[in-house]
Parts: sequence; structure tokens; C-alpha cells
Amino acid sequence: MTEFHDDESLEPVDEGKSKTQIKREMDALQEMGKRLLALKPDQLAKLELTDKLRLALAEASRHTARGALKRHMSYVGKLMRDQDIEQIQTYLDLFDSSSAAHNQHFHQIERWRDRLLTGRSDELELFMLAYPAADRQHLRQLARQAAKEAEQNKPPTAARKLFKAIRVLADDAKGL
Repeated sequence: MTEFHDDESLEPVDEGKSKTQIKREMDALQEMGKRLLALKPDQLAKLELTDKLRLALAEASRHTARGALKRHMSYVGKLMRDQDIEQIQTYLDLFDSSSAAHNQHFHQIERWRDRLLTGRSDELELFMLAYPAADRQHLRQLARQAAKEAEQNKPPTAARKLFKAIRVLADDAKGL
């Protein structure tokens, strides 16, 4: 919106964002708040959120009436203004299977599993450098079991367990 001052130079003064832009940003923050509500409590605990926002997210389930929930989500959106939006968005993208960040994380885990299934000790050493908290013996045992299952044409139970173990380590390393 523009304003004119009473002085001789009738220069327009820009007030900043339009009402439409502010509304779009508020709707985006409310949508992000809805995505936060979908997270599990342990996932939500890993985010750096204000106490007010944590309380508001916890109270959201109490509102069952459509109007009340809409008002409460407006309040959540208002509280989201004080948060680090980029950090929250990055964190949420890791759980959204349609996002590139989630796919990249998932493919990295698959590549590690495939590399460990080769049975080469240098691959295990590289993995241990990347994830020092890993249990070397357990990973080696799962890789051997997976190779044995593949030879016997059995279902890849050990390979799935290996994937899950790698996923836990990778998620912990990313703070998920």
C-alpha cells in the first residue's frame, strides 16, 4: 500500500508486505503446524520449539469442533512466527516421502546396505568411519546371514535387519 506525505515531493512510501502476502505466509505457517501435529512425540521432541508452541501442539487434539480447531491452528500459526522455519522445514522434509531430502536419505541407507552385503572388510571399515557408534560384530554377522540366505534362496530377513540397523544409525546421526 502506498502513502503520500504532505510535503512537496509526493514520493510514495512502501509499507512492506501486502495483506495477501501476509495471509499466504500465515497459511503456510498453519500448514507447517499441521505437519508438526502429525509427528510422533519423540520426533517432535527433537525439534527446537518454544514451550508455548509445544503446549499448543499438545492441546490441538482436544479441539474437536471444526471452528475451534481452525482458531487453534491460527494460534499455532501465530506461534510459528517465532520459530526457525528453515530448520523445521528441513526436519519435516526428511519424513515426507515425496521430498527430495527423504529420498536422498533413504537411498544413502540402501547404498550402505548394498555395500555391506558385498562382505568386503574395507566397506565395513568405511561404514565404521562414517558411523563410529555402530556395532561392527553385529553388522558383520547380519551381512554373513544375508549372504547365506541369498545362497539358499530364502527371504532376505537378515538384509532387512541390516537395513533397519543402518537406518537407526543414520537417523541418530542426523538427529531424527
